[in-house]
Amino acid sequence: MKTWKLLAGTALCASLSAPAFADKASDTVNMAFNKELETADVYFNTAREGLLLNHSVWDGLLYRDPDTGEYKGNLATEWTWIDDVTLELKLREGVTFHNGEPFNADDVVFTVNYVTDPENGVKNMANVGWMDHAEKVDDYTVRIILGAPFPAAEEFLAGPVAMYPDEYYAEVGPSGMGLKPVGTGPFKVTELEPGKHFVLERFEDYYGGPKGKAGVAKVDIRTVPDTNTQIAEFFNGTLDFLWNMPADQAEKLDAMGKYQVVNAPAMRVGYITMDAAGRAGDTPMTDQRVREAVYHAIDRQAIVDALVKGSSEVIDTACSPAQFACDQSVEGYEYDPEKAKELLAEAGYPDGFDIDFYAYRNRPYAEAIMGFLGKVGINANLNFMQYSALREKHRKGEVPMAFLTWGSNSVADASAITSEFFTGGPQDDARDQEVIDWIEAADSTNDKEERQALYSNALNKITSEAYWVPLWTYNVNYVMSPEMEFTPTDDELVRFFSFGWK
Repeated sequence: MKTWKLLAGTALCASLSAPAFADKASDTVNMAFNKELETADVYFNTAREGLLLNHSVWDGLLYRDPDTGEYKGNLATEWTWIDDVTLELKLREGVTFHNGEPFNADDVVFTVNYVTDPENGVKNMANVGWMDHAEKVDDYTVRIILGAPFPAAEEFLAGPVAMYPDEYYAEVGPSGMGLKPVGTGPFKVTELEPGKHFVLERFEDYYGGPKGKAGVAKVDIRTVPDTNTQIAEFFNGTLDFLWNMPADQAEKLDAMGKYQVVNAPAMRVGYITMDAAGRAGDTPMTDQRVREAVYHAIDRQAIVDALVKGSSEVIDTACSPAQFACDQSVEGYEYDPEKAKELLAEAGYPDGFDIDFYAYRNRPYAEAIMGFLGKVGINANLNFMQYSALREKHRKGEVPMAFLTWGSNSVADASAITSEFFTGGPQDDARDQEVIDWIEAADSTNDKEERQALYSNALNKITSEAYWVPLWTYNVNYVMSPEMEFTPTDDELVRFFSFGWK
């Protein structure tokens, strides 16, 4: 169901002051990423930008229709569960990679066995760790063997699990794939300057499948971190598509009545993680009373109303409401700064304390959070970093407190967030064995009611112990030139192959 809304109605283009968007003639959509993508190898980045490239440059074995939620064959045409841990897939014949390699079972076996090997260091093991290995049955039949039953398997095979060419990847590895990506998707990468510039061109030999052939010939993407610079380029006609515009800027562009401005909900959630396990040393965050004080100190609704806006809403549970088994009945903590001060005094901090506070995006949101913390005596020292640097610092256990976000790779299942952050991995700041056991059990049973109960147990404890402060769901503002055609979906995926022209 489409839940996005067109803020400006039909864009008006009969204005002398409107820019000349000329790239319809060259069939090129020019757009910008607002943060640097460390590598184009989808298994070695965890950024949303990487996921967008993934869905257009590579293909998965399955595809989830964003409108109906139905799973369709993509690189696989048929799939059958042999038993709870064995999935057999018949592969599509006649598919070639961008470099001319034919796609077959060897590519699937190589990809699965490579990414599931912990020694290879895939950044997001939650995406692939549910698989144990893959076996070849014949040239166009494979079996994926799971480590344990995993009911979200089809969702992951339709999302972040991309198929790589075995010969090419064996030769060049992650560094080579990061510089010269090769997939089977509707776009091929023809130019790449790491972190700065990506040019995608329509792959004319694309087999079609459920994605269909790309609707435009080229997508030219540059990294432009400054929002005002992006808007200036949009006015000048050197950008056709703005993605993730802040609410205030989107409202101003909408008020001009010359552009298409669309707001759509997203699966992404914002949260504050606190080092309850003491990985960063003996900080105040190891005391539950302090963590509860942080929760009480922040007026989340005020930040949503003033800054986040759109279709966003305050949440009290560590997952997205759009995900299966995300228990929305979890009871959070009300905004109560006086209670926060009482808890800090009980914990031995009647005058508050200083602490390093990390963030990588939405600086105004981070500063608003800091303002509320400061009112109860928590003086947060902001360390604003690039995403990849902060992620690695967090994985090393060096971050006492951070404002972060997670889009779950657009996987509509609670396992896509809880398994990443609460099962003892490098980004688990709680290290709560009971929570770990509940989530691992939920991840490995096919009984839907049991899964829901187990995730509910885990999510309630995460909130009751204040391991996280769940903040809000995100929304996305898209701004487009009058000539573009693009329909957003509520999973925060910009499918470049669905771009078109009026």
